[in-house]
Amino acid sequence: MKKLCLLILVAVAVLSPALSKKAGHEPFAGRCDLTVKMPKDTYPSWMEFTDNGGKPDVRIVGRGASAHPAKDLKLEGSHLSFTTSEWFDGEIPVSWEFNAAGGNLTGHQKRSDGVEGEITGVQAPLLHRKAPRAWTTPEPLFNGRDLTGWEPDNPSENHWKAQNGELVNEAAGANIGLTRKFDDFKLHIEYNCPDQGNSGVYLRGRYEIQVEYEAPGTDDKYHGMGSIYGFLAPSVELPGKPGEWESYDATLVGRYVTVVRDGVTIINNQEIPGITGGALDSHEGEPGPLYIQGDHTGGMKYSNITISVPKR
Repeated sequence: MKKLCLLILVAVAVLSPALSKKAGHEPFAGRCDLTVKMPKDTYPSWMEFTDNGGKPDVRIVGRGASAHPAKDLKLEGSHLSFTTSEWFDGEIPVSWEFNAAGGNLTGHQKRSDGVEGEITGVQAPLLHRKAPRAWTTPEPLFNGRDLTGWEPDNPSENHWKAQNGELVNEAAGANIGLTRKFDDFKLHIEYNCPDQGNSGVYLRGRYEIQVEYEAPGTDDKYHGMGSIYGFLAPSVELPGKPGEWESYDATLVGRYVTVVRDGVTIINNQEIPGITGGALDSHEGEPGPLYIQGDHTGGMKYSNITISVPKR
């Protein structure tokens, strides 16, 4: 395994006498990509450990929620524990235990319903890359006739189909993603979200651009239309157009993203700290697919999906 965390906060060494005061030896500092193996499935997670005036702070992305703060935090040398509330067919308390040894992170998760899981973690990559000098000509990702190149994550619950040149989700059920994977890219995608609709477009299958027109007051700006779910809020608020066609143009280079909605830049080259809830995996340094959420509501439509990659 890679070394535990992004060693960006030397000050964390003062948090415990058992921690080395030597820069680069703090067992918990910065961001970690986590994998939680449960008895019946495995899901990705993400954790950020920071120093807040001499006290440790942790925020974490669980199975489906956005980044949220940990509670009851205890740090004793190379052992870290805390509690959160997570969503597993309902909100329940969850305890987390971590140990750092030999540059590795291992841990244990215990839910209040009695289900337990094992955790492994690696350093989250910086992903600082220069923008390409040029991009390829946009390539269509959806042929408008069928689902060639796409696959649902749950075929028995799949309600996605090609209809009138559009990628349509008729009812809540499966999510759908490309079989191809990409690293850096420029994406164009058009969407038609009905009133009360909720979906999302996952870049590399890990970073969700929110697509939703839920009831007013349901979501704040970090969870509303155009946000990078839970991390980045749009800088410009545009009027809603439920039932009408709109577009996103998203450029992702490393972990820096620019999102243009209907020709207006709403996120300008901002860093995405980590994976968002519902991500396919936590392997941030690897290419990933375009992945579209379909498990919340039906009625979503997408079309004119194209991608450009760095020109070689």
